[in-house]
This record gives sequence, C-alpha cells and structure tokens, in this order.
Amino acid sequence: MDTPILIPGIWSTGLFRRVCRTAAVAWLTLALVAPVSAAPTKAAPVAAKARKAKDPASSRTKSKSKSKSKAKAVAVVAPPLLLPPQSEPASRMLAWIAAEHDNKGLPYVVIDKPAALLLLFSAKGEFLGQTPVLLGVGIGDDSSPGVGAKNLADIGPAERTTPAGRFVSKFGRAFGHQRVIWVDYANSVALHAVITTHKSEHRVERLQSPTPDDNRISFGCINVGTKFYTGKLTPLFQKKGGVVYILPDTKSLDDVFPRVRLLPYVSAAAAS
Repeated sequence: MDTPILIPGIWSTGLFRRVCRTAAVAWLTLALVAPVSAAPTKAAPVAAKARKAKDPASSRTKSKSKSKSKAKAVAVVAPPLLLPPQSEPASRMLAWIAAEHDNKGLPYVVIDKPAALLLLFSAKGEFLGQTPVLLGVGIGDDSSPGVGAKNLADIGPAERTTPAGRFVSKFGRAFGHQRVIWVDYANSVALHAVITTHKSEHRVERLQSPTPDDNRISFGCINVGTKFYTGKLTPLFQKKGGVVYILPDTKSLDDVFPRVRLLPYVSAAAAS
C-alpha cells in the first residue's frame, strides 16, 4: 500500500477551503451588484416615457400654442375701403386733414353739401364708408343770428341752412330726450338718424334717390340713414365725440377753411 505524501502549503490545511469560500462569496456579490448598477440606464428612458404618458395636458398645451401661432401667421387683415371719387373741394379737404392731422386723434366726417354726401373716417384716418345725407332746405353757409332760440314754426325757409365749417361734436340730448350728435349746439344743428314723423316729406325716399337734387328738406340738421347712423357713426362718436367738417354751398373752400391754402406747402414739407 502506498503511503500518502503530505505536501506542505495551502493544499495541506483548511486554508484552501477558506479561500474557496471567499472566492465564491466575491463572485456571488458581483453577480448581484452588476444588474443593480445597470438598471438606471435601462429605467431612465422608461421613466421619461412614463412622464410623457402621465402629462398629456402639457402636450395639448404645446399643440394649442403651435396651432394658435400658425393661426396668427395665416390671419388675413381686411384691406381698408377704397376712397371713391370726390369733388375737387372734398379731395382738397381730405388731403389737408390727413396732412395736418387736424382731427386731433378723433374720428371725423366730411360732409360735401353740394353732393349731399357724408364720408366717415376713423381716428387714424381710415376711410369707413360714405352715405347720402339730408340737409337744410336753405342754400347758404351761415346760420341766421338767433335761429337756435326760435321755435321751428318761426324759422323761415331761407333760415333753414346747414352751416359750413369745422365743428367738434359730441352726443347730447335734444327735444324729446332723443340722443343726437350736436354739431352746432348754439344754432340747434345736429347730426342724427333720418326723421320719419312727417310722411309727406318722404325723407327716406329722398335719401335713396340717385341724385342730390331732392336732399334739401331739414331745418338745418343733417339726417343720415338709420342703419349707417346706429351701425357706424354711433360706435365711433359715443365715447369722445368727433370732428365734423361741412363744406360750403356758396362760399369757396378757402374762405371757410383758410388753412387749406397751405396744403401744397404742407405736402412738400412732408415729402421732404
């Protein structure tokens, strides 16, 4: 029988078993730790996806803001109305008001008495439309002295004039508590919707006629169609009022508005 050979060192003692146990523990530790350390890299995208899935409101808000920005980008602004052809005095008057900004930031109207037309402009000078008007039956550009204090029955036909000039106008109460745009309060000249009290005067028909020949019927006040008055004039004038420019019948434009003579010089200065 062979005699066992005893080899000195770790193989001959219990040290070998301890080394093996230590190596096994170290391997097991690495096996357990490695998946844990790798987990965040895999979980991060999942968490991000979860946050996106849990927050649909933010995505809707972003999509709405994008759609609004696109809507603003494609919004079409309506072009201003083109100014129709005017008489030579009216054209000069309109050019002077625009050059001098004489309306002082207020909406304004220009009434061409010979043509029986009213032209409406915004405070920025944008043309908003025109409409026929009824005017005083008397031909003339001045109010008769004291006419504003007379009863209507005492005012003769020649005194029933619509005065020419520049008037700063505002809303106020008239006879019967009716609200009107007072043009010349002292002489009882107002701008208001057409009156239909006396059917025999045919005021609506006069407004609708194609010529200005029959538009002289009032005591001096300016009548416009009800739709134009309530839909366009009232919204513009009801807050701060406006300016009413009335062109003359018999006088020259330069006599009533002397500063219009300066228009060529004003235009030249503006061009330079």
